[in-house]
Amino acid sequence: MKVKLILPALAEAESPLWRPIKYSLFPPLELATLAAYLSDEDEIDLQDQHVEELNLSDEPDLVIIQVYITNAYRSYEIASHYRSKGAFVILGGLHVSSLPEEALPFADAIFIGPGEDTFPEFLKDFKAGHPQKIYRSKIRTLSGVPPIRRDLIKRNRYLVPNSIVVSRGCPHHCSFCYKDAFFEGGKGFYTQLVDDALAEIDRLPGRHLYFLDDHLLGNAKFSEALFAGMRGMDRVFQGAATVDSILRGNLIEKAAAAGLRSLFVGFETFSPQNLKQSNKKQNLEKDYRKAVQRLHSLGIMINGSFVFGLDDDDKDVFKRTVDWGVSNGITTATYHILTPYPGTVLYKSMEMQGRITSRNWDLYDTRHVVYRTENLSAQELEAGYWQAYRDFYSWSNIVKASVQHDSIKHMLKHFFYSGGWKKFEPLWNFLIKTGNLNHMLPLLESILAKVKGQKATAPSEILLPEKAI
Repeated sequence: MKVKLILPALAEAESPLWRPIKYSLFPPLELATLAAYLSDEDEIDLQDQHVEELNLSDEPDLVIIQVYITNAYRSYEIASHYRSKGAFVILGGLHVSSLPEEALPFADAIFIGPGEDTFPEFLKDFKAGHPQKIYRSKIRTLSGVPPIRRDLIKRNRYLVPNSIVVSRGCPHHCSFCYKDAFFEGGKGFYTQLVDDALAEIDRLPGRHLYFLDDHLLGNAKFSEALFAGMRGMDRVFQGAATVDSILRGNLIEKAAAAGLRSLFVGFETFSPQNLKQSNKKQNLEKDYRKAVQRLHSLGIMINGSFVFGLDDDDKDVFKRTVDWGVSNGITTATYHILTPYPGTVLYKSMEMQGRITSRNWDLYDTRHVVYRTENLSAQELEAGYWQAYRDFYSWSNIVKASVQHDSIKHMLKHFFYSGGWKKFEPLWNFLIKTGNLNHMLPLLESILAKVKGQKATAPSEILLPEKAI
């Protein structure tokens, strides 16, 4: 059987502001995970349209398409193309789980929720000649999941080809997050067995790992055992976690000892009222500055995530957010315009209030305003979003943020990482086009290398309750 797995490019890939390096950092793993259930006799082709031109001239028997909100229209077009050629087409992913009734007319079968239990079920039905129209995930476990088909991933097209996921979901319930819609009907957070996760890590060549988990520290018992097993592996890795998990106990020290060198942290907003609106309880009454200091004391660089457009935001929120990031030495910042994704609590709330102003899914990219705002006009919000990026990544602010660190080596790490990420776009594009992106990995690893002599902040200094800034 000929099987084709496709990740269509997001709508922003056709924007003049498209940054190819952003989607060449690491390979997504969802489709390669499903491919592990296919037979050795199957002829399999996996294509990520962000890093390669999509071939539509082939004639597969089975096509599996992963649908995000801003590639939904493109996904439907591709699905219709292959169905017209006689292929059986499956649609799955976040957007399909949120709006199954929209996706259903474009597919022969749709998958709602994660596919570890439903995809093997589908394959049995398909081979028997009676596939169902809808497959809905109910069993939530990563026990017994076969190794990811990494041989299908074109490693040379990604800066960090060793992406890995050791859990599914997140233990929190933020109102703007897709998670609850995707995992509805079962557990919303679960992990691999530690031994399985360590075996997967052991199979990966090189040093550098990129954990794609929503919350790498979400299960403290699992993470502690994982980091203990990773010590001595000589790994360097990046991941994501919450402010609360950084401040609690000594798990972040164990992560650093295992090789954690860069962390995505969802600060989102400084307003307690905004945190309540977002149901981001894990950030309430947490001292962001202490979390930053603790990470810096361990030599961990920070990618801070911030959301603009929550109802308590005013015209000064952009400057305040940028200034805080610079004065606290945040290495990189990711800004978002609040986006009410279908299926989320935020979307349902805004829909009831009549605040949704557009259902053009191509605009749901966290760069456009698609709802009726409160204290800011839509124009002010979009202009402030872009200005925040320009200001944070100005050379003057990159230098100011760099010198916030307490050692020359850490200052240099910050300067080269932040400057390299945003200021050398032509170089990144050239490396991508010439197939030489992998050659930058040793340089990235040297920048992420641990700065000797770093001392962790004592846990007793961290756990004192502080009012949120």
